[in-house]
Amino acid sequence: MSDLPLPPDSDEHPTDPQRRRLLGGLAAAGAGLALGGASVDAVANARSAALPPTKLDALLRRHIQRVVVIYAENRSFNNLFANFPGVAEPLSGLKPEQYLQRDRDGSVLKQLPPVWHGVAPHEQVVNHRKYVVRQEDLTGLPNGPWALRTGGGEPLPQGVVTRDLWHRFYENQRQINGGKNDGFVAWGDSGALVMGYYGDNAANLRLWQLARQYTLCDHFFMGAFGGSFLNHQYLIAAQPPYYPHADNSPARFNIAQTVSGEATDIHLKLAHDSPASAMQGKPETLTPNTLTPDFWAVNTMGPPFAPGFSKDPNDPTRADPNSANTVVPQQHATIGDVLSEAGVDWAWYAGGWKLALEGKGDGDQADFPQRPNFQPHHQPFNYFTAYAPGTAARDRHLRDAGVGETPETNHFLAAVAAGTLPPVTFYKPQGDLNMHAGYSDVDAGDRHVMTVIEALQKSPAWPGLLVVVTVDENGGWWDHVAPPKGDRWGPGSRVPAIIVSPHAKKGHVDHTVYDTGSIARFLTRRFGLRKLPGLTLREEAMRAAGGPAPGDLTAALEFGDA
Repeated sequence: MSDLPLPPDSDEHPTDPQRRRLLGGLAAAGAGLALGGASVDAVANARSAALPPTKLDALLRRHIQRVVVIYAENRSFNNLFANFPGVAEPLSGLKPEQYLQRDRDGSVLKQLPPVWHGVAPHEQVVNHRKYVVRQEDLTGLPNGPWALRTGGGEPLPQGVVTRDLWHRFYENQRQINGGKNDGFVAWGDSGALVMGYYGDNAANLRLWQLARQYTLCDHFFMGAFGGSFLNHQYLIAAQPPYYPHADNSPARFNIAQTVSGEATDIHLKLAHDSPASAMQGKPETLTPNTLTPDFWAVNTMGPPFAPGFSKDPNDPTRADPNSANTVVPQQHATIGDVLSEAGVDWAWYAGGWKLALEGKGDGDQADFPQRPNFQPHHQPFNYFTAYAPGTAARDRHLRDAGVGETPETNHFLAAVAAGTLPPVTFYKPQGDLNMHAGYSDVDAGDRHVMTVIEALQKSPAWPGLLVVVTVDENGGWWDHVAPPKGDRWGPGSRVPAIIVSPHAKKGHVDHTVYDTGSIARFLTRRFGLRKLPGLTLREEAMRAAGGPAPGDLTAALEFGDA
């Protein structure tokens, strides 16, 4: 495939009305874009509407007894599934206006900038060969998507750890640019790398083969703009954390400064010496921007409880409350709360959780990648008072998955084999097995997820199981499909999602519009849960913008007794 342009390839706890207002902004503040051509979505939704809702609900109760969510990291749909057979908008069919990137002044770039700091700046050995791709090894790339490769022109192996890319709340909206998706280079920090994708995944990606067996969702968007922190929060709560009185807190210097001064403005003030052009380097903001001007936490902040980014000198079970990077304990409802409220047991299994609590979550500093490389901001329930250290809910629901890829060391896999998973399970792989650029590689995560899938297929739970395999966010990688217009928080860029189940449509590509909240929508429907307010707000915003609300994953299913 040609690289280029594939021409023809209270104050502290607001009341419901207050929270509704604060969560709002909705369609007016949203920076998404109405998906071009509602016909794809309408056709897909018509499929799911083929059964009367009461009949479908009865079938779900009869056939789906357990749900497992495997939550990997940081890959756009294009990066892994660009030309998967049957997708509605393959990369290979794009016209130049659908991929050309623009500079910060709005002009079309004549070529892509270098890959700042290189594709793979650390020398690595993959399959007995050494790989290193420095900044000077790839220059003068044409303006468009390109298949990741070495300086010598060979395809870059999926086992090479590439450098990381920016994936941030404000920048992601500038990159999407109202749905044109032409600002990824200008508002990133890695130059040409954002436009890279793996061109040989049909031969080398296990998940590609899994998608061919079950259902691949090709209009599944990350729930929130930006990075892992916010999208993990969206997965479980459908809203960002809130930091009351942040302007009088240790985090006050992390409050974003927008050009207009408005809280919903997505244009950050830039430093006076910020490069004018993407060809000269990354943009530099005037201040950090982990908090919005109205005190919502949208970029990475650490949890208030251990394991965190810091330690409270007076209480080893807590993070340092005086750190600017520690968010206050959260009180709003999560999917865990409403599952428990309905009497449905659940668990969040985190790779390396026990090691992290013991202060060993980063493994040997000499390792590259580090193992298990525990990420505190990937543990969203650890931000909530309801799951604070010492609570019964924490002990019951927040579980150590251990480490590695066998039941002897991975407690999640041991529970799978024993058939002891609760009705709802979230699995967060350890950092070096989650596919996150910068500290993991695609092949390691791909292998690990397939190990989990094969174990689930052999488990006693398989006949009544539904598995969602997805990632938290795009990791900064470009995608060309316009996110639907939603609310202030998202949806963000398109990411891959695979529905794996005896009851998933076989060899199917589902074109229904979903977002990360669609996982909670499915759980809400299947188990009769109280709906989280953020899900309702997103649905209302998307309808107000002229599109359908996100689906609940049921369009990916079929039942023999329907």
